[in-house]
Amino acid sequence: MGAIRGIWRWRGNPLRRTTDLVEAWAALVALLLMAFGAPLAGLLAGSVAHDALTRTARQQLAVRHRVTATVLDASAAVVPVPAGTRAAEEHDGRRRVLAAWTAPDGTGRRAHTWTNLRDPEPGRRFTVWTDVRGRPVARPLDGGEAALQAGLAGIGAALLTIAIAESARRVTLRRLTLRRHRRLDRAWERAGPDWGRTGTGS
Repeated sequence: MGAIRGIWRWRGNPLRRTTDLVEAWAALVALLLMAFGAPLAGLLAGSVAHDALTRTARQQLAVRHRVTATVLDASAAVVPVPAGTRAAEEHDGRRRVLAAWTAPDGTGRRAHTWTNLRDPEPGRRFTVWTDVRGRPVARPLDGGEAALQAGLAGIGAALLTIAIAESARRVTLRRLTLRRHRRLDRAWERAGPDWGRTGTGS
């Protein structure tokens, strides 16, 4: 709204100052950036992020393997996971157990890992992701997560562009206002000594 109001300074007016015209140009540039620059920045950022995340997902899928594990002991202590992290989201509602599985190279492995089994009794089987050496790893990034993160990156870039455009307009307006005040002060200093005197034209 501030940018739209600033363009109003372009209207024909015999009292229009040069600073009014500068303010109008600043408002127009800010409005154009908000209307066209922000969506373009969001689209480009989202596209770049999606490409990068898609490559990451493919790389993870190439080196992470899905294997079947067997529960050996379900009495392992639960290790706290920092809230708000991807690990916390993955482990939400899951239990940590001692399990055994066969690594991609054919060797046997046993370690503590997470399972979504509601009742992880010894002997029960579940799926676990491992690296090429058979060590437990987080599941690879999937297409849905990549699209979501890319969308958030695009929205963030668009909002950042809008914020920068509006901030630049406000800074410009502030400087113009200070300049107008200084000019008014100088004019007042010149007129002040003769203010109200007969014959001074006041």
